[in-house]
Amino acid sequence: MAFKEFLTQYSRLEICNLTPDALTEDALSYWNTIKFDGGWRRGSTAGGCRNNPNTFWINPQYKITLLEEDDDPDDNELACSFLVALMQKDRRRYRRQGQDMHTIGFAVYEYKGCQNVHLKKDFFLTHGSCARSETFINLREVSTRLRLPPGEYIIVPSTFEPSKEADFVLRVFTEKQSETEELDEQVTADLEDEEEMTEDDVEDSFKAMFQQLAGEDMEISVHELRTILNRVVGRLYSQKDGSARLGLVEFQILWNKIRKWLGIFRQYDLDKSGTMSSYEMRLALESAGFKLNNKINQVLVARYADKDMIDFDNFISCIVKLEVMFRFFKHIDTDGTGTAEMTLTEVSSGTRAHARKEGTNPVTNWTGREKD
Repeated sequence: MAFKEFLTQYSRLEICNLTPDALTEDALSYWNTIKFDGGWRRGSTAGGCRNNPNTFWINPQYKITLLEEDDDPDDNELACSFLVALMQKDRRRYRRQGQDMHTIGFAVYEYKGCQNVHLKKDFFLTHGSCARSETFINLREVSTRLRLPPGEYIIVPSTFEPSKEADFVLRVFTEKQSETEELDEQVTADLEDEEEMTEDDVEDSFKAMFQQLAGEDMEISVHELRTILNRVVGRLYSQKDGSARLGLVEFQILWNKIRKWLGIFRQYDLDKSGTMSSYEMRLALESAGFKLNNKINQVLVARYADKDMIDFDNFISCIVKLEVMFRFFKHIDTDGTGTAEMTLTEVSSGTRAHARKEGTNPVTNWTGREKD
C-alpha cells in the first residue's frame, strides 16, 4: 500500500508492545525505563484527582529527578524529555462483573529539596501542578510525553473520583539518566518510656474516684473497666503484675494515656460526630507517634474503618496494638538494625509472652472491640 493511500484510508495508528526506543539514522536511541506497581484503596490511598483537596494527597506519590537535558542541537530550550504511562490492571476481568474502566490520570509537581517522605495536604494546597496528563479518561492506559527543566518532580497518579479501588502500573521513560522512586514513609514509632508512678503520686481526687469505681478490693476487673470506659476497653491480657486486674497506679497510667489519645482523636473528628474520616488516619497516627507506609495504612483502614469512618473504639484499638507490636519488635531487635529473627515458639507466643516477661503496662494490650 502506498503511503498516500494509507493516509487516505486510516486516521489513527496504534502500536502495541513496543518501548519508546526509536531509530535515529543508523544508530539506536534507547530510553531509560522504570516501572512501579501500585494501587488505590478506598479509605487510605484512593484520594481522587486535584478537585478533592482534602484527600488528593493520600494518593501514591513517586519522585523523579531529571538530571540531564536533551541532546537536541536544534532546540535551545533547556529541558528533559520523559514519558509517563499510567495503566490500570485487571479491569477487563472485572468488566465481566459489570465494572467499567475507572477514569484515571496523573499530575506532576515540582518540589525542590524533597526529603523522600509522603507529601501532606498542605503542600498540594499551596502548590499548583507544573504538568499533567492530557485528560482524565476511562481508558486502560493514559500516557503523555512531557518536557521539563532538570530538577525534582512528584508524580501523583489518581482516579478522577475518590474511593475508587484499582491496581495500576506506572511507567516512566526518560531519554537521559534520571532517578525515580516511590515516596513513602519509613516505618518508625516514637514510643515514650513507660510512666513510673507510685500510689503517693496519685492525686487524692483520683484516688477517691477510683475507690468508688473499684469497690472494697481496690482493683478494677476487665468487665468493670469496660463499663467505666463505655465499652472502649474490651480485652486485657497483661499487666505489670501479670494479673487480669488493674490496681490504682495501673489505672492512673491507663487513664493518662486515654486522655492523650482522646485529644488526638478530637483533633481529627472535625464535625464532632464521634468518628473521623479514615483518610485522616495517617495524620492521627503520626500525632500519636507512629509513621507508617502506604501498605500498612491500607491494612489498618481495611481492618478498623467502617464505611470510611473510624470511631474512638477502633482508633484506640489500633493504637494499642501498634504500640504492643512496636515494643515487642524493639525487644527482639537487640542490635537496632530494623530486622529481627524469631523462632516458631516466639511467633506462637507473640506479644503475650513479652508483655508478661517485661511487665508491660496494661494500656499496651487491650482492645475496644473483640476481633480476630
